Amino acid sequence: MRRTPLTGLAPALLVALVFVPTAVASPLLTLRSDGSSFVRDDRQLPPASAAPADARAARSSPAPRSHGLLTRAAARKRSVRGELARMLAAGAIDQATHDEKRRIHADALRLRGKLSGARKAALAAVLRNLEDVAASGGLTVSRLPALFETVRRNRAWWASGPLLRHGARVSFQGSRLVWQYYAGEGLQIQWLATFGKVNGLWQGGYTTSLRSIVDEALPLAAQRAGGIAWEYLFDFDGGRAPWVSGLAQGTAVQAIARAGVMLDEPAYLTAAKAGLGIFRAAPPSGVRVATPAGAHYLIYSFAAGLRVLNGFTQAVNGLHDYAKLTADPEGVGLFAAGEAQLRVELPAYDTGGWSRYSLQRDADVHYHVLARDFLRNLCARLTEDAAPAPAAALTGGAVPAPSPVRADPAPYCAAAGRWTAYLSRPPALALISTKVRGGRPASVKVAVNKPSYVTLRLRRGRTVVTLAGQLSSGVRTLRWPRPPRAPGRYSVVIGAKDLTGRRSSGKGTLRVLKARRAKR
Repeated sequence: MRRTPLTGLAPALLVALVFVPTAVASPLLTLRSDGSSFVRDDRQLPPASAAPADARAARSSPAPRSHGLLTRAAARKRSVRGELARMLAAGAIDQATHDEKRRIHADALRLRGKLSGARKAALAAVLRNLEDVAASGGLTVSRLPALFETVRRNRAWWASGPLLRHGARVSFQGSRLVWQYYAGEGLQIQWLATFGKVNGLWQGGYTTSLRSIVDEALPLAAQRAGGIAWEYLFDFDGGRAPWVSGLAQGTAVQAIARAGVMLDEPAYLTAAKAGLGIFRAAPPSGVRVATPAGAHYLIYSFAAGLRVLNGFTQAVNGLHDYAKLTADPEGVGLFAAGEAQLRVELPAYDTGGWSRYSLQRDADVHYHVLARDFLRNLCARLTEDAAPAPAAALTGGAVPAPSPVRADPAPYCAAAGRWTAYLSRPPALALISTKVRGGRPASVKVAVNKPSYVTLRLRRGRTVVTLAGQLSSGVRTLRWPRPPRAPGRYSVVIGAKDLTGRRSSGKGTLRVLKARRAKR
């Protein structure tokens, strides 16, 4: 069934609310029930690299278990079977649920014993994650559906599905969830991609498919931070499962609220409201970092010191859409707190020639464009909010109520415009050092306003020395391992090539000072 979505909203608002364009098809490898697979282009699925945890997965030096769970050393006596038995004895689950989960676990263990190589490693990693969550006291009733669905789907895939490259996204026949393969972690539900797909179905007006995917996703949420959350169930970049992402959760409450309005389904709106919990709670349970201006919403609940612009901006976008669709005062307040902090924080992500992925490092081209697009979306939303409501006589109907969310769009519109311009501007660079000491390794300082490959060619007579390296924005150094001991003046040609291939060059002079005598 297909119909025009949200016909009561103005066309400009429909554009502003869109998360990703559905015209961009994404390849999705799907496993059939008979064990065969096929690739199809999913036009409702957003591009792969917008998701959190999309670049790498790591088990090295993970953080201790969070949100009040026991450490591994203190809880090794807990097991998957033992925790299921405890839940059954306490009346928290019934016999059928206990037996089903035991069967899924046992089937996966049996298959692990028969596999070898990459298949065995992937299934073993998923089982290890489940065992670690159980050992730490985190195997709660609300986590059973997602954890055991992950085991069940991995067992099915590694029994007969093809081997996968890191980052490959897949699905299963009869299911609309999007999964992603992480080397060392097996297949995991990719929640941002899944809720991005919900947004795509909402945008296209595919009501039957929309209801199907939301109904599949809702039971897989876990109780967390006084609400529900769609957790990531694998260890990643120092964080232990289960953890949450403000980026993914913001998109979840946005997408589910949209589905609730389109399908006139109060239960969806109730679920979207329950999804606000992690935006109220501090890490590691939630993603809220309180600030004097409002609140920053983290991309990863386990990384309180990591502030990522694209994740924060999309969380604010998602909260905006939830608040606008529902007029829920709590949603309005959470949006206002995030927007106020984003406004304060935004200049710190601008190098004057490029953007920063986080406050710690520059963005690559993809994340520069992604953050720009999220800022454009916020600009469009807030511009729409500020527009005067059309007169009833012109619309042929009732005048819509004023938007419950208001903020000045100018900073976001301006930043999006600057960052678009940065894509076509060559890097600005300058030689900062004017002299170095001869006879010992020296650091030659340069300034560059965007990440670039920088080359210095130093010439004196027939002597030519080349220093080069990939540098991030700011004042950086290139090492000169062996400056001559004799003093002299070198002419310098400095060149830079940015991440998009644009080049610039300049000239300068560098003096080598006489080497100091070694102390006896």
